[in-house]
Amino acid sequence: MSLSWSSPQIRDFHIAEREEDIGYYAGYVGSAFMFGRALTSVLWGMIADRYGRKPVILFGMIMLVIFNTLFGLSTNFWMAVSTRFLLGSLCGILGPMRAYASEICRKEYQALGMSIISTSWGIGLVIGPAVGGFLAQPAEKYPDIFSEESLFWRFPYLLPCLLISIFALGVSVLCCCLPETMHMHTKNKRELEDSRDQRASTTYGPDEEGSMQKKSEEKYPASQQSLLKNWPLMSSIIVYCVFQLHDMAYTEIFSLWAVSPRKYGGLNYTTTDVGEVLSITGFGLLFFQLFVYPVVERIFGPIMVSRIGAVLTIPLLSSYPFISMLSGLSLTLLVDCASILKNVLAVSITTGLFLLQNRAVSQKQRGAANGISMSAMSFSKAVGPAGGGSLFSWAQKRQNASFLPGGHMVFFILNLIEAIGLLMTFKPFLVEPAGDSIS
Repeated sequence: MSLSWSSPQIRDFHIAEREEDIGYYAGYVGSAFMFGRALTSVLWGMIADRYGRKPVILFGMIMLVIFNTLFGLSTNFWMAVSTRFLLGSLCGILGPMRAYASEICRKEYQALGMSIISTSWGIGLVIGPAVGGFLAQPAEKYPDIFSEESLFWRFPYLLPCLLISIFALGVSVLCCCLPETMHMHTKNKRELEDSRDQRASTTYGPDEEGSMQKKSEEKYPASQQSLLKNWPLMSSIIVYCVFQLHDMAYTEIFSLWAVSPRKYGGLNYTTTDVGEVLSITGFGLLFFQLFVYPVVERIFGPIMVSRIGAVLTIPLLSSYPFISMLSGLSLTLLVDCASILKNVLAVSITTGLFLLQNRAVSQKQRGAANGISMSAMSFSKAVGPAGGGSLFSWAQKRQNASFLPGGHMVFFILNLIEAIGLLMTFKPFLVEPAGDSIS
């Protein structure tokens, strides 16, 4: 959920006493989902490792249908927070989906598989707010279609939530056709081991056979059997969390910045204007991740792609306060281009770190590893919306400050977080897995 249309929702709840405080409360609504997911992601990962990826994905999709609809029916601030928290707690699909993508793709296609997961998440972050911007408060925006006696007048934010729930219901039906990679890989692995044992016993002597088994066991050393002691995994998760903290804060701040008045350094956009920007961003992101990222990753590797993305993000965000001084067509073009570039860079960083995490563990630990990653990332993302909303509200009150006034301070702090993440991608902190994790 984006602040682009949660801001009017918070305003309708009448909980914020001042206009500047809306971002503060909207941030907590966004954080509730991430906090709920942080508490349960490891559990869902363990369940996915034990019972398979498919049951967890199906259950999560059903919970999405239920609680997303209830969120659209929220009539006060605390109901909105509660439904978002429950949705985050019960919809643990992202970690198992990442494990699923790495298992169903051969090594040469893993970058493409992970980029599709990252793209889907990134497009959701931009298309979701776009849908909300276009369809929130339909009785006010489209009075010829929705009358004041309709359900959507009483619940002005139900329509976008309802459409997303209907889409999720369709996806749930399609998920029934997915093969179960956990059982499939276990069976294939067992057949492969039996075949190897038979060949080894007939071709090699006892000493050579024992040597081959020892080499096989050395692929995942004992230190990696405990996920918390697996430093290639844990270092990539920590770096991932820093970048996700930045990205979530940016996502929330961008929408607030776009709809805020010019006197506060914003663009004075309507929710429909923000929806148009995010729709264009979604299409650009889809094209890049499907056709460009896999090629770039093969040339530079996941770590270098993440570093390049972080380096380019810093000057890009520094330009945002100056973009707000423009108007007309030049403003529209620059905002669209900046939004596309920022989201492309962010998802490229995320995809590279996804690859490192899944290559650092064996297949039987992949669900739990992604669960740990999702829990840690969700704590960061829980801080992101609340921190971003509070930061933006504070910055709006210091428009006349002599040092980094208004929006300059907001984007400076975002750049500071990005710079910390960039430094952490270098040795000795971030360690690339010695060998790829191939099931």
